[in-house]
Amino acid sequence: MSELTQITDLTRLFITDTPLIDTRAPIEFEHGAFPQSQNLILMSDDERKKVGTCYKNKGQTKAIELGHKLVQGDVKNTRIKGWLQFIKNNPNGALYCFRGGLRSQITQQWIYEDSGINYPRIKGGYKALRQFLIDETNRIIQKITPIVIGGKTGCGKTLLLNKINNMINLEGLANHRGSAFGNTTTPQPTQINFENALAVELIKKQHKTTLLFEDEGSNIGMAHIPDCVQAKTKQAELILLEANVEERLKVNMNAYVINMHNDFIAQDSINGFNNFTQYWLRSLKKIQKRLGLERYKALLKLVNDALSKYKKQGEHKGFYPVIEDLLVNYYDPMYDYQIKKKINRVVFKGNSDEVLEYLLQI
Repeated sequence: MSELTQITDLTRLFITDTPLIDTRAPIEFEHGAFPQSQNLILMSDDERKKVGTCYKNKGQTKAIELGHKLVQGDVKNTRIKGWLQFIKNNPNGALYCFRGGLRSQITQQWIYEDSGINYPRIKGGYKALRQFLIDETNRIIQKITPIVIGGKTGCGKTLLLNKINNMINLEGLANHRGSAFGNTTTPQPTQINFENALAVELIKKQHKTTLLFEDEGSNIGMAHIPDCVQAKTKQAELILLEANVEERLKVNMNAYVINMHNDFIAQDSINGFNNFTQYWLRSLKKIQKRLGLERYKALLKLVNDALSKYKKQGEHKGFYPVIEDLLVNYYDPMYDYQIKKKINRVVFKGNSDEVLEYLLQI
């Protein structure tokens, strides 16, 4: 078993997006994994729990014996079949367990015995990979020079960043737009998965002298930006992207109404509009206290009228007054307050074309 291949070059795994078999139990995988990994278990949650209890009470030998009893016959064959199908699709991949110990060694050995394939396992397993990504985030963020793109809500910061190669899309990695209305139709990643995905992006772009980030708070939805990234970006030069209200209305209508509605419908054609409705009502409810009761009630009426018109007539223009009110009377005052505290960091202001031209000269 010890003669089968082990991988120690962790950087290359992430730069090349090496496909990975995660042999841990589903509960471990759901807590945190890596962007290019697939959960193909050696033991189920229940099997792992039984083996763990046995290990505590009777020691390693008895635990291994129990593990082999639980995973044998058709169960074993089915799991080997799953690994071999993955290997057929991903011949240049690798596998891992939590510490690169028995589970990955057994998986590797069973694969070899059944197929003759020496499929490599990662030395140190998930724990080594996770620590490596934490260390790389700290190292790379200190090495590069960040530049932050700021601007009022809906000015098109993400659209601008997507035109630039040397950028880190934190909101994309967090699957959230960073506001009360920032949820998408799919859940956010776990904190560990967000941090892992961010680290992988940094590793891939570490050769860049400068990296661009969008101006964010400490959290994007439920995802907490690593402290080392916050510390560096909060001291970085700030470029302000400017856009008039009409331009911002168009961006927000596309993002929060048209595209959100289409995404909900694509996800669930039967309940899609109801889910879109709940998204708007829940998002507005989040800012009720900041709005005050009277403003909240007025906006709630506008939202309900807009939703009704959209449902009956397929007409989304009823959202224009809602979004304009939120932009001008809710988000802009908060932005004006926050930007005053950062004004000494501002090095350039301009529209999308002007900012792009400025960035090309850096």
